Amino acid sequence: MNSRIKTILVVDDDPHIREVIRFALEKAGLQIQLASDGKQALDDIARGDIDLIVLDINMPEMDGLECCRELRKTSDIPILFLSSRDEEVDRILGLEMGGDDYVTKPFSPRELVARIKAILKRTQVFERKKDKQKTVLQTGRLRMDMEQHAVWWDNASVSLTATEFAILAQFLRQPQRVFSRNAIMNGAYQYNIHVSDRTIDSHIRHIRAKFLNAGCSQVIETLHGVGYKLSPCQ
Repeated sequence: MNSRIKTILVVDDDPHIREVIRFALEKAGLQIQLASDGKQALDDIARGDIDLIVLDINMPEMDGLECCRELRKTSDIPILFLSSRDEEVDRILGLEMGGDDYVTKPFSPRELVARIKAILKRTQVFERKKDKQKTVLQTGRLRMDMEQHAVWWDNASVSLTATEFAILAQFLRQPQRVFSRNAIMNGAYQYNIHVSDRTIDSHIRHIRAKFLNAGCSQVIETLHGVGYKLSPCQ
């Protein structure tokens, strides 16, 4: 990471949880802002200088999912969802709405710090590699600008989260390659962070939906029993 101290916005209606996270993250050298609900979080984000959000799902006023939905209309700031619910449907829904990771309460503060740092490093890896890689990657009508962190299908802009951007960049760098779920996980989730196959599937499904809205009927193909590959973008 660069020399600037990263600022994490912790959004949770439980003051005890906020303090536990604040203590753990400040001990890890991160700067913290606190909010008690989604509306306050959106106000804080609008003022800028937030690098990542730890966002609880169950909150009064505006819950985490609604806050994420509003935020993703204008921003791709990384989001780590935090929830007392351990239902798989909640995890998948959070990721499909644009979340980058999901931690269930009760949680290990040490694991939470590790996941936050992994997301921050994953977000910055593109900046560190800009001089070593092509700035613009393109296959057919699909174009990705690494420097601007922007993606287009034809002339339509496609807004991706940091994780979705990392996954699609893998495909564009090797457009003929078939990627297994493990290969996608190792490329997008670095620093020994493990996610399930369903999480990878959810990210792929979300990427497809965004490109479908931009007019691309199939940006990533499924090879059953093998993995995924970039569709011919003609």
